[in-house]
This record gives sequence, structure tokens and C-alpha cells, in this order.
Amino acid sequence: MEVNVLNLSGKETGAKVQLPESVFGVTPNDHAIYLDVKQYLANQRQGTHKSKQRNEIAGSTRKLHKQKGTGGARAGSIKSPLFNGGGRIFGPQPRDYSFKLNKKLKQVARKSALSYKAQENNILVLDEVNFDSIKTKNYLALINALNVADEKTLLVLPAYNNNVYLSSRNLKKAKVIAASDLNTYDVLNATKLLLTADSVKTLEEAFAK
Repeated sequence: MEVNVLNLSGKETGAKVQLPESVFGVTPNDHAIYLDVKQYLANQRQGTHKSKQRNEIAGSTRKLHKQKGTGGARAGSIKSPLFNGGGRIFGPQPRDYSFKLNKKLKQVARKSALSYKAQENNILVLDEVNFDSIKTKNYLALINALNVADEKTLLVLPAYNNNVYLSSRNLKKAKVIAASDLNTYDVLNATKLLLTADSVKTLEEAFAK
């Protein structure tokens, strides 16, 4: 698939970039995408949720009343889960939600996500993206020139660029990552995928390994 290369003003430079079929033209595997996104979201969970069981509640363990003859329930302690302020039955405990996925499956998922974006014509290729200073208006000017200011965008750079990253950080619908940090969730979560000519090469090399 051949795509015209744009400059920072949104104008065609006359150059074209070939999106490799091995990365942007595969048959999407929806189940691989599901597993990769599930793992990504699971890894975002802190797993620090915690409630106290009855053995952790501060309170007397004295039997409240005699076992028989009161007509009431056979309560053994004020810490019973049945009472207000008592322990919680089977409450949440700290845990790790992460799980393992094979490297090849994750590659299939990411290729599938990129291929979906290519099929939908939601990929724009830029000549180069670099700012002299850290200013939000620089990044705003870029997405306005590309007519994507109102859409969720993901800009993939060949390497981390501090000026570009910090210039985009105040914009809710904009995200900037390095090609090495590309993940299935971010690709699918964005409406438009912005690549540079160099990042296309970087992705092709990374997926060839």
C-alpha cells in the first residue's frame, strides 16, 4: 500500500512511502487482538484493593448473648460479617492481574491492529516531526494542519523525542509514543494513526525479528 508523505503543514511533499504488506496488509486476527488488549488493560491495574476480614476487625470477641432461648440469631461475635462494622465475607485481596502472552502472538495482534488502520485509510505518513521548543501550540498547529484536531490521534516516532512528547501532553485526544513502545490498545484506541517515514522503516525492522 502506497501513501503520500505530508509535511508539517499538511501539504504533500511529492514523496511516497510503501507500507509493507507484512506489517500493514495481514489478515487481522481478532482473537489475538482481544488477548493483547486484555493483557495491556490487566497490566494497568494496581491490584491494591483490600477489605478486612473478621480476623482483622478491631472489636470484642465476647459472645453477645446466650446460644439458646433468646429467639434471635446465634451470634458469636460483634465482628460477625452480618453486623454493621463487621468483617467482609470473601472481600477483595491484593493480587497481580498480569498474565503472560507469547511474543509471536503479540506481534500478530499488533500487525492486525495496524492492518485494520490501513484498511480503513486511517494512516497518515509525515516527512519528519520535530519541534525547536516545548509548546502545546506547536502540536496543535500540526494536528490542525492535518485536519485531525477533533479526533483521537496516535503519533508514532522512530525514537523518543522530548520536545514533541511534552508538546502533546496537555491535549486529551493526542498521544505520542516511540515505535518501540507501540501496542495494540493505543493503535485501536486512536482514530487516526500518524507515522513518520522513518517510523515505518523502524516498525518493519522490528516486526521482521
